[in-house]
Amino acid sequence: MKALVYTATKETAYRDEAEPQRGPGEALVGIEAVGICGSDMHAWHGHDPRRVPPLILGHEACGTVLEGASPGQRVVLNPLVSCGICRFCTEGRTNLCPDRDLIGMRRPGAFGERITIPERNLIAVPEGMDPAKAALTEPCATAWHALALAARAAWRPVAESHALVIGGGSVGLLGGLILKAWGAAEVRLAETNALRRGTAAAAGLDVFDPLQSSAGDGRYDLVFDAVGSTGTRAAAIAAAAPGGVIAHVGLQESAGAFDARTLTLSEITFVGVYTYTEVDLRASLAALHDGRLGALEWIEQRPLAEGGRAFEDLDAGRTAAAKVVLMP
Repeated sequence: MKALVYTATKETAYRDEAEPQRGPGEALVGIEAVGICGSDMHAWHGHDPRRVPPLILGHEACGTVLEGASPGQRVVLNPLVSCGICRFCTEGRTNLCPDRDLIGMRRPGAFGERITIPERNLIAVPEGMDPAKAALTEPCATAWHALALAARAAWRPVAESHALVIGGGSVGLLGGLILKAWGAAEVRLAETNALRRGTAAAAGLDVFDPLQSSAGDGRYDLVFDAVGSTGTRAAAIAAAAPGGVIAHVGLQESAGAFDARTLTLSEITFVGVYTYTEVDLRASLAALHDGRLGALEWIEQRPLAEGGRAFEDLDAGRTAAAKVVLMP
């Protein structure tokens, strides 16, 4: 089969790869659409020691079952492969399974024509749904899970909360749209890239450039950091109101100063967030399908064969799309 393979730092090759072989309890899925995630970009930059080239990346995928229990069924993939028997799996918190794996990390991902994955990791797609939009389920679930945890930790309901989203990539944009759909009193989005600001504004969000204007310190009940750098963590802590909640989902860098004193003295809750559960995936797929999150016109579709150029354009900030979806 043809696949886009991460071969070295900032290098990919569209080439022939071995056909995936289905094992017990697995399905063979023909990929129809797969998004480029920020973590794929992180790996492409050579910053993720867990993703060792040569490797087929990609985990935000929609396709059709070719072999398995439900041939012909269009599905989205839950890319988190967990053990199914540990304490966290039996609690429904498969994202915390100590033996979890992820397609596109240590096992081949979805930047190819076909993939094998456990049957239990398949979620049926509503009839007639655009596969490129269905492929947004995974990043949407990341935002959904983060905001659900933040809402659980907050004193105020979302409908009474002033919210700040930091970062206008797909997870940040979807986070802003989810907050609006949940009826937040105010939603603002901070993004430094002018093209992405235009995209977020066209999607109906109140967006600004944090390099040019201040978000306003100490006024947000909920802050969603979809970047995860030293600078954005500092900005999130400064922006949070006393008693507020910060949902930290971005993984741009792990080191750097951290103002624990302000968190403590202002009783700000800092919630670390990792991926999602199956509940979040199903809720996100439903919201994307029924239009609660808008028309989703900020997707850019490209052929898988042009995936290498897509990585370069994303790296250089040359696209206004919040999500580039590759179509095999």
